[in-house]
Amino acid sequence: MVKGLYTAYTGMVHQQKRMDVISNNLANSATTAFKKEGATARSFEHELAIKIKDSSEAFIDRGIGNMSMGVKFGETYTDYSQGSFRVTDNDYDVALSGDGFFRIQFTNKQGETSIKLSRDGNFTVNTNGYLVTQDGDFVLGADSNPIQIDPNSKSSIDTAGRITQNDAVVAQIGVVDVEDYNYIKKYGENMYDLLEGGVLTDSAAAVEQGCLEQSNVQVVSEMVEMINVTRAYETNQKAIQAVDSTIDKAVNQVGRV
Repeated sequence: MVKGLYTAYTGMVHQQKRMDVISNNLANSATTAFKKEGATARSFEHELAIKIKDSSEAFIDRGIGNMSMGVKFGETYTDYSQGSFRVTDNDYDVALSGDGFFRIQFTNKQGETSIKLSRDGNFTVNTNGYLVTQDGDFVLGADSNPIQIDPNSKSSIDTAGRITQNDAVVAQIGVVDVEDYNYIKKYGENMYDLLEGGVLTDSAAAVEQGCLEQSNVQVVSEMVEMINVTRAYETNQKAIQAVDSTIDKAVNQVGRV
């Protein structure tokens, strides 16, 4: 009986964590270039469901019964597939067509500076002529330096990221890729951190001016998945209620006989 309670309990916890992932996806469905997340499941650790030092069966490690020991939340993963493009006709809105990231010189609230990766190309030019994000962080060029241009001149950006003003190339947006996406993780602020061991490589992505990459979250699919999670949660909840009712009868009715 207790095992049944525990199995259903692990199912409820797993569904709750899946719901957290889905809720985050829906909350960012309108975030530029946001990449949706998913969740995996794995079985309860087998080493915790094995008889050990059982004198009735010497030298034999056996499972404790045949009932499932429940489910355990595996890990969250990121779907890096490209989102659709939305045309804005803004000279400094750019999107990447293909695998790759912009490099951003990010400064946190403590004034510490680090290099982040991002696919959010919603850029602007500040009063000093630097190409920056909406939060004011510098966009790095192909030479790894902040990009500075004439804020009063019209800019044209080609697919290689070269910025042309007055018929002259004045800068080039730096675009890089990562050899193994397992070595990047979401930092926040719509940016990514390159983990230790990660290797940057050249990117073949094309820079598209005047448009932004939208989130790859499919709202309808996420809503359907949310309904499935809710139903699974309710099923586990009913299983707990059924087991609890059985235990109650066994203790308070059968136990009196």
